[in-house]
Amino acid sequence: MDAQTPANSRDALRVVTSSKTRPSREQAEEAVRTLIAWAGDDPSREGLLDTPKRVVKAYEEWFSGYQADPAEELSRVFEEVGGYDDLVLLTNIDVESHCEHHLAPIMGVAHVAYLPNEKVVGISKIARVVEIFSKRMQTQETMTAQIANALMEAMGARGVAVLVDAKHQCMTTRGVHHPNVSTVTTTFLGEFKTNEELRGRFLKHIERAPVIQR
Repeated sequence: MDAQTPANSRDALRVVTSSKTRPSREQAEEAVRTLIAWAGDDPSREGLLDTPKRVVKAYEEWFSGYQADPAEELSRVFEEVGGYDDLVLLTNIDVESHCEHHLAPIMGVAHVAYLPNEKVVGISKIARVVEIFSKRMQTQETMTAQIANALMEAMGARGVAVLVDAKHQCMTTRGVHHPNVSTVTTTFLGEFKTNEELRGRFLKHIERAPVIQR
């Protein structure tokens, strides 16, 4: 599946929640108590007393991507690369996200490559960009395109390729209950979009990468 490319401005890659409209921690915890009661249990019983605090704390971690800017992560680049201008590829970057339709976990890996244009970025920053976009309420298609567009725009790369392979618990633990289904999405930009041989190299490298079971 080739994800559609959204508008590639920095503002389109960022989600900002106004402090005036964001609920307080107390309101968030009360919402959890309401859900516990709706599910049929008693939020005031001993085992559930601290659950709202734990859930809100977990949400801070799961959705920390809303508070981060991928362009800032990619702002420091290195130009002393000895003339290197070929493929830079990271395989099996962990993806831990949540489906925006059911808030169920999405677990998998991302493979990301780019063609530098006289400058490179620290490889940890690429993994960080994947993390920022994955730690939001997402569709896999959108996330794949967001990662590619952020790298392309911030680095002025000659091309970017992203492949995400993940399992969705909204499909494995509810609904159709198919636990072995994996979803693959791709986005190719620049030379990766126009050069079939380059795309083939990218996919061949991924095939040789160790298989990570999530």
